Order: sequence, then C-alpha cells, then structure tokens
Amino acid sequence: MNFIDSLWGLVTNDIGIDLGTTKTMATVKGKGIIIKEPSVVALNKNTKQILAVGAEARRMIGRTPANIVAVKPLSDGVISDFDTTEAMIRYFIRKAHEGDIKSFKIPRPRVVVGVPSIVTEVESRAVIDAALSAGARKAYVIEESMAATIGADLPIEDASGNMVVDIGGGTTDIAIISLGGIVVDKTIRTAGVEMDEEIVDFARHKYNLLIGERTAENIKIAIGSAAPLKKEKEINMRGRDLVSGLPKDIKVSSVEIREVLMKPLGDIADAVKDAIESTPPELLSDILEKGIMFAGGGSLLRGIDRYFSKKLKTPVNVAEDPISCVVKGAGKVLEDIDLLSKVQVVGEEWI
Repeated sequence: MNFIDSLWGLVTNDIGIDLGTTKTMATVKGKGIIIKEPSVVALNKNTKQILAVGAEARRMIGRTPANIVAVKPLSDGVISDFDTTEAMIRYFIRKAHEGDIKSFKIPRPRVVVGVPSIVTEVESRAVIDAALSAGARKAYVIEESMAATIGADLPIEDASGNMVVDIGGGTTDIAIISLGGIVVDKTIRTAGVEMDEEIVDFARHKYNLLIGERTAENIKIAIGSAAPLKKEKEINMRGRDLVSGLPKDIKVSSVEIREVLMKPLGDIADAVKDAIESTPPELLSDILEKGIMFAGGGSLLRGIDRYFSKKLKTPVNVAEDPISCVVKGAGKVLEDIDLLSKVQVVGEEWI
C-alpha cells in the first residue's frame, strides 16, 4: 500500500457490515460497532417512497395503514429485494458518517459485508452492487463463518482445526477452518427465524392464539432455553383468540417453549454432525481438544452449550460476544490488508 492509499484510509470511514436477515450491524474503522438495527425498511406501497429504516421501521410492523408496508429485504441472508436493500445499506453508510468533520469531503468508504456461505456468486455480486450503489467506493463480501472465526479471536492461520457454528437469523453457518481456509463448509436455512415460527405455530395449535413474529421473538428471548433451567420461567403470551376474535392472554412456561425449540435445535445438531463426519481425521483431534465455538445471536439461547455438548459428545464454547462476531471479523479484515488477502473474499482489488 502506498502513501496516498494510507492517507486515504485515515480519513475514510471504512465500514464492516454483518448484513443479517433479522439484524444488521456495522463497525467503522477506528470507532468500533456503532450500528445495531433490525434489517427492516418501511415504504409507501403506492409511491415506493422509503419512510423509515432499521429500528424505526421495525416499530411499524403490524401497526401500519394499508398503504405502508414494513419489508424485510433479506431472506435467509440473501437479498430478496434489491432496491430496499440498497436503501438500507445507504442509510447505514450515511449513519456511519454522522458527526464527522464537515469542513472537507470525507471519501466514500470501503465496505466489507459478511454473507452466508450458501450464497451463490450471483447473489454475492448483488450484495456488492447494492453496497456500491449505496455509496461505497469499494465493496467486498466475506463468508460469515470465516468472519465469525476471526471475530471470535480464533487462530485461523494455524495448522490446526477450528470449528465455528454461527446461528444467525436466517441461516446457520458451520465451518471448519485451518491454515486460513475453510476445509469443511455447511450452511442450513434453520436458525433464529425458524425458532420464532415454531413458537407462532405452537401458540396457534395449542392455544388457538394468533401472535406475531415479534411477540414470538420476545418470548424466545425472555424464557427460551435449550436445556433445563435451575428455575423455570413463565411469561404472558398475548395475541388474538382465533375462535372469538378477541384479545387473549395465556401464561406459558419455559418448559413448553423449550419443547417447541427442540426441532430447529435438532436440525442444527444434525447439520453439525454431518460437518464433523466430513472432517479429515487429522483435524478432529483439534476440535475435541479446543471444542466447537458457537457464535451468532442464536447462541444466546440459555443452555445452548449444554445441549450441543450432550448431543455432539464434544466440548462446546460460546463466544464472549456471539452476536457481534461476524461484524467484528469484518472490522478486523478492514484493518489488516494481509489478513484480507488470506481469507476467502469476493470483491474487487483492495485499494
């Protein structure tokens, strides 16, 4: 890197983004994580005008008039609506520049975006195009499993195996990484959103109660667990009675919710088993010694380490800040050109 490039890097707010199905996080070079907002865009259905993005748009879900819709532009970590995704990324890029010195023009940022390993080259290019259209000078994508490993401070360049399971909103990325590359890679479309949907179905079938995804997510966060709790919890589940059509309030326990979550958790466990079965024997001993590192928002579920340790007969560790691992990894790549050249990144030449 020459002097001009170095100077350019000092004045531009390069951005690392975890473009998640349910939540987008962004870190700015030299500032740390400054954005944690839902991946939601509110727009006028008739005029296509963007009305709100992020937390403000999420508050509109289920509460908008007929002409206003709250859209989630990503499905399973992949762009399903290009225009709204572009608007969302533009909003986050502009927000990252808030408070900067206005006396001179800040160069457009370089952006690294974490995406699921399951995305195709065409889908990766769509992410890059959205970032460029939103104002990025250069844009790159990095596999979330690699970014999570870097963000969890695991030694990716060592000649030993590191296994990471990143449970996000739309996908669970499973990878075994050694010598700076992904040796085994598996992604399934079972993650946090599917857990919420299971809770919605449970309320409908057992209690004839219609609840929304936001309510289901709040219940999961409040009392959800993957293993028995020392003291089980209860919460009031509010929704609409499907028989009478009137508001209804039902008390549910953490035991019930845990039973509901067993199916998606079991699917994730089966996928991890498949990845282990595909692992070269030389790396298995490393995994048994170090354990499996869990990252992503889904890893915040209570008792998840005990559940998977029992299921997989392998030590399990949860990252110190699991929800931030991918965005932290994207941020570290921004600050280390040598690291960028060693990991699997899709994009243009880094300048």
